[in-house]
Amino acid sequence: MTRCNLHRMWSRTAVALVCAGFLHNAHALFEDGEARRAILELRQRVDALQAAQQRSNDDNAQLRRAVLELQNQIESQRMEMATLRGQNEQLMRDVADLQRRQKDIAKGIDERLRQFEPVKVVEDGLEFMAEPEEKRQYDAALALYRSSKFVDASAAFSGFLKSYPRSGYVPSVRFWMGNAQYANGDYKDAIVHFKALLSEMPKHARAPEAALSIANCQIELRDTKAARKTLEDLLRTYPQSEAAAAAKERLSRLGR
Repeated sequence: MTRCNLHRMWSRTAVALVCAGFLHNAHALFEDGEARRAILELRQRVDALQAAQQRSNDDNAQLRRAVLELQNQIESQRMEMATLRGQNEQLMRDVADLQRRQKDIAKGIDERLRQFEPVKVVEDGLEFMAEPEEKRQYDAALALYRSSKFVDASAAFSGFLKSYPRSGYVPSVRFWMGNAQYANGDYKDAIVHFKALLSEMPKHARAPEAALSIANCQIELRDTKAARKTLEDLLRTYPQSEAAAAAKERLSRLGR
């Protein structure tokens, strides 16, 4: 039995006792109109007490409903807060993932851009800037030459000159292409490239070797007169070069 029910039981019992006591006394002491008035007044008090008790019960019930509704609202807000917290955490994870993807994309873009950025190279004593693809093609052609694939090397060097006619590699390309053509027996074409190197860059590191190679081609073509003049010019123009020593030896052979 709840405290509220006990309270109502005791209240009703007290009212009953009061009524019984007053009724007994009224009957004993009064039998006229005063007694009836006392009884009436007592009934009114009882009714008032019962009405007050009912109002109290109603107020308590209303209070309980209000407390229950407030608890429901609090629980609903707690659930909403939990949902919002979860959404916020997910949003933060999404933002972090997006930032990582953006960094990866930016890194990939930088790497791709670097693939197209010119690089500084030094070839045969010359320093210049070259595109990555330009350097790759030159290295590939030179690798073919060093592998004694002279026909393929000649074609690769020729393609390079068409793609990069203003490249800093051009003097070296002409030298190696001339050597590849010499190895293939294309002496006239080789002379063209060696002479182009001497004409364009007479002070190039490969110039003395190019002059000596021209003389070798002329010897193979049995043009002894032209070969002798080329060797004499080499000695006069590049007297301190290693090629000059070889030129002297060849001149001595041509003289016999």
